[in-house]
Amino acid sequence: MKISAVRGFRDILPEESALWRVLESQARTSFATYGFAEIIVPVVEKTELFARAIGETTDIVEKEMYTFTDRDESSLTLRPEGTASVIRAYIEHNLNHKEPVSKLFYIGPMFRRERPQKGRYRQFHQIGAEILGRDDALIDAELLLMLNDLFKSLQLEVSIDVNSLGDAVCRPRFRERLKAFGESKLAQLCENCHSRLHRNPLRILDCKEPGCRQATVDAPVIRDFLCDPCREHFTKVETYLRQENVAFTVNPRLVRGLDYYCRTSFEILAHGLGSQNAVCGGGRYDGLVEQLGGPAVPGIGFAIGVERLVMLLQAQERHLSTAPDVFIAPLGEVAEGRAFSLARRLRQEGYRVELEGGGRGLKAQMRRADKLNARHVLILGENELTAGKGTVRDMQTKTDRPLAVDLTLPAQAMIDVIRETSH
Repeated sequence: MKISAVRGFRDILPEESALWRVLESQARTSFATYGFAEIIVPVVEKTELFARAIGETTDIVEKEMYTFTDRDESSLTLRPEGTASVIRAYIEHNLNHKEPVSKLFYIGPMFRRERPQKGRYRQFHQIGAEILGRDDALIDAELLLMLNDLFKSLQLEVSIDVNSLGDAVCRPRFRERLKAFGESKLAQLCENCHSRLHRNPLRILDCKEPGCRQATVDAPVIRDFLCDPCREHFTKVETYLRQENVAFTVNPRLVRGLDYYCRTSFEILAHGLGSQNAVCGGGRYDGLVEQLGGPAVPGIGFAIGVERLVMLLQAQERHLSTAPDVFIAPLGEVAEGRAFSLARRLRQEGYRVELEGGGRGLKAQMRRADKLNARHVLILGENELTAGKGTVRDMQTKTDRPLAVDLTLPAQAMIDVIRETSH
């Protein structure tokens, strides 16, 4: 009997994992230009961390977390998101004493027991970043600018939605007004929104049920309730983005699913993914570090959903070549040994080389090279090597051309000669 993967968990096969590596590499490059450093945090944390950070009454904590009891009876949880873990590490290692501002990014898996669907799995992966120690509008705009640059570098078409969620001064009044509005529309709201009205009324604004969206079309908007400092902060964010020609839309219905967000919030939406089109979300969380036992340090961050981003690349038929720079086909035992040395030298210089065993026939090796989409095959026969020569075959034109093989040539010179066969 075969054993299959656990429901909601999946394998990332080589043809897809190559896209993942490109995303991660480009993210690291983009983040470095803005002064971010990578932090690697554990996948298991104390359950209390997420209960305090996310909120004990949220769906994530109540229904979706993978929690288990350790041998010492402590409650542990597979991390459902990355921000809480980064802040726990920030507090535990006193990073605020080392630098007044910390810019940190992370890449890795998260775990939530949600209903599996396309682009959403129970083990999913995020690329995220956090800035701790600044509360000004400039850093909010800079974070959005960095994301805009990242998606442009990936040649992806996205839209940026932004909103302000206010703060502890102005948001309570909005919550009460929205709660009263929701109660007046109770008969038109879904069951989830009934409970949201008591836990986090803002969440009724991002419900995807058609009836709820219709019922809340004329709901009050938070921008009408912002205090002067929050209004000034958000206006500056908009000004900086316009100054750099970053296209964005102010979306008054945009709220974040976690309780700790305040002021600037944002989502990045991809073109071509249908209704499940949010590939990045984030915002400001100025009270969270203090809430978790740390200093009163402001923060802002985001998380990118890797699976959805890869789906977008695949939908645009973006494929990455994994073909070898050269396929070496030795014929016979002597050629096999020489080919072994040549392959190693080329690989040490960073070239992708596929090497077959000398005991296989030429036709079998050509079939293998064709399957790997190799453009060039270097055929090394024993007689040819004795004369210091081999043969390069262009797999696209299926033409052969004698090539003098000098194993003392530098790797770049060898590759240049091989590639000349396609000109």
